[in-house]
Order: sequence, then C-alpha cells, then structure tokens
Amino acid sequence: MLSSLGVIVNPGDLFMGTINGTYALREYGPLFWFLIATLVFYGIVSFNHLIKTYISDITSRHKAQIRVAAIGMLILAGFASADVIVNVVFGSRFSLIAGLTSLGILLSGFCFLMAIQRYKMFNIVEVAQQGILDSINTGIIVLNQYDVVLEVNKVIRPYVDIRIGDRLDMEQFLAPLQIEGDLQAFMEAYYSQPPQRALIEVTMKRGSYQHASIYAAPIFDQYLSMIGRVITFQDVSQLRRLVDASHRHNEMLQERNRTLIIMQDDLYKANQKLEHMAITDSLTGCYNRRYLMQQLEHEVTTNIRYQIPFAIFLFDIDYFKGINDTYGHVAGDEVIRSTAEIVQSALRRTDILARYGGEEFTVYLPHTNSEQAEILADRIKKSIERNVISIGGGQKKVSVTISMGVLAIEAYEKTGIEDPKAYLRELFAQVDSALYEAKNGGRNQIVNASMVHN
Repeated sequence: MLSSLGVIVNPGDLFMGTINGTYALREYGPLFWFLIATLVFYGIVSFNHLIKTYISDITSRHKAQIRVAAIGMLILAGFASADVIVNVVFGSRFSLIAGLTSLGILLSGFCFLMAIQRYKMFNIVEVAQQGILDSINTGIIVLNQYDVVLEVNKVIRPYVDIRIGDRLDMEQFLAPLQIEGDLQAFMEAYYSQPPQRALIEVTMKRGSYQHASIYAAPIFDQYLSMIGRVITFQDVSQLRRLVDASHRHNEMLQERNRTLIIMQDDLYKANQKLEHMAITDSLTGCYNRRYLMQQLEHEVTTNIRYQIPFAIFLFDIDYFKGINDTYGHVAGDEVIRSTAEIVQSALRRTDILARYGGEEFTVYLPHTNSEQAEILADRIKKSIERNVISIGGGQKKVSVTISMGVLAIEAYEKTGIEDPKAYLRELFAQVDSALYEAKNGGRNQIVNASMVHN
C-alpha cells in the first residue's frame, strides 16, 4: 500500500524524475527499484506456491489450471524483465521500446482468462464439492475404467497410500489384509461383467488395529457402459468393538445360562431323588406304605365310580424273627431285599408293590378279579419258595416262605364313597384277617378274605 501510494504521489522524485523537464529523458529513484524488488519477491513466492501445489495430491484438471496460470506468470515476468533491462538498465544504449510490460500484461491476461473460463479455476461449486469430499468421515477413491485414480479425499490416507494417477489393484491391495467376510464373493462381484456392487470388511494395522468396511460401486454412463468405480472406506472400528463386546457379553450370558441349566438339572435330579426317597423304601426300593395309601385313595374312588374290579395282597415272611436271631439283622435285610425283588419280577407292570412294615408287604392289583388274584398270588408264593438267598458273603444259603391274605373287590353296592380313608381301613382290616388265618393255619399258604368273611 505504501509503495503504491509512493508511486502515485512520487514525493521528491523518489519513484521517477525528469531530465530537462520532460519524461522522455527520465531517471529512476530508489522507490522504483524497491517496487521492482517487491514485485520480483512476490512473483517468486507465488510461483513457488504454484509449484508446490502442482506436485501435491490434486486432480489432473487442477494441474492443468496451474500450468496455464504459471505460463501467464512467466509471460508477464519475461516481458516486464525485458522492459526493465532494455528501457531502464540499458536505456542509454538502445532505442526505447514502449509497451513491453503492457504487452506482457495483455498476453498473461489471456492465460489467466483461459485458466478461469476453460478450467473453471474459481468455480465455487467444484470448490465446495472438494470441500465436502474432504470433510466427510468416509474415505473415497474415484477410479476410471482402467482402475487409475481420478480423485481421492483426505480421509482415505490412513487407509491407502495412494495418489491421483496411481493404479489401484484391488486384489493386490487386499492380499496382506485380514479379511472379515467372503473374499472370493467380493472379488467375483468386483470383476464381474457387468461389475456389481461389492462389500467386504477388513482389518488394518495402523498403530492400532482398524476395522474398515470397503464398498465398491461401478459408475455407468448413459449407454450403461462402465466408465469407472467409486470405492468408499468406512471406519467401523467402534462398531466392531461394540459388536465384539456384545458377543463377549452374550457368550458370558450363555455360559451363565449353561451353568444355570446345569444347576437346574442337578436341582431337578436332587428333587427327583428326594421325591423318590419320600415315596420309596430305602432297603427294598419298592414303594412305602404312605405312598401306597395316597395312591389307593384315588384308585378305589375311581374303581367304585366306574365299577372296576381290583385286588389287594397282604403277606409277610414266615419265621423271619428266627432268621434275624440266627443269622443277624444284616442277613435279615438281605432276605427282605431278595424277597421284594422276586415279588416285583412276578408282578405285572400295572401292579404296585409296597413295603407295609417290617417283613410285611402289600400289593395293589388294578383291573383284577378274584380268579386272577388267586393265580397271581400262587405265582408269587411259588417264586419265593424257589428263591435261594445267599447270606454271609455267599457262605450260607437260606430259603423262605410267605403267608398271604388276598382280597378281591368285584361287586359294588354303590357308585361312590364319602370317606376313602375309612373305606381303605376296612379293606385292609379284611385282608389282614385273611393273613392272620393263613399264619394260624400253618403258614406258607394263601387265604382269601372272602372265605374268612363267610
């Protein structure tokens, strides 16, 4: 600003002075040479900036703009330098050549005009587009049909070290990377004819591991011919970490669920064991008296309502006290256990065997009339007679017999009962009387309760 003001005012002929009062003969002052030096400095700085921009990562069209602008600057600098040398430095030796600088300005102006009009140097839309490309958080590469890079944005640099004019070989680029997905399907879509859109996730090592989603989409012209591709790189590291954390959390939950399932299974088995212990006799493994009575309360009610015959056996082991006294209680337990096994093997699957107490057992036989009950009772009696029991570690063998009372209910006077427990007590009193008669009659025999009642 001061230099321009000094040129206009020309105080004390610091810029230019006349000789003999005319500008035909003139001399140049220090302000003139200062202005020339300033213009040369600015020209060098501007040209240096153009060169740095030219060799940087810019588009080919931008490089063409810079070339034309640089030519204009060189033309202007050349004509201005010629004007200074011919008309100023050696003005006394050569005749005056007027208008050299003006001609340089005119010619350089054509170059600047071409850079502006032909290459749209100051096109605000293109500047905005490039600004948008550089501001978004997705890396973008634009390729032509020969996979030569036409455009890149700044975000792509952490992923790919590539510049405009380079060729991007996708297969070679992906080779050293860790692939998260189907590489073969991606490459088939990428190189198919016509090309298709393709997506794949990769893991890159840039200081720390980065996960990137690569999306390739072909560009077609109006005739549906491929003229290039757009490849985007999206950083999905945070999403991957969230997904991995979610997977680890799910795995932990699944492990906890498996542990809970195992605990539930163990608890279920323990409950089953407790339930089994509550309804069975620990020595023989058959049902206990409490469970049998609970079942019979329901069974007899149903049998009476629907007129279904059933039978009850009550038997005990003959002379069992003598076995305990002779061989001991351990041997007595073995006799009870072996007898229960023999009886169970002789029964039907629908029959229920229960330990009634001590050496006494009872059997409930559903859908059984008197004749069938007699046959089953005799089968049990004979099976026990044939059974040889090893006691004392197999050193001694004993055999036992049983006395049994049998009660068969076939006819009902009514179709319902008010007190099933009282009814059961009455039934067991009858079959117990039959058992008493069998024991009094010499043991090892079967007595039908109907015979005792009669």
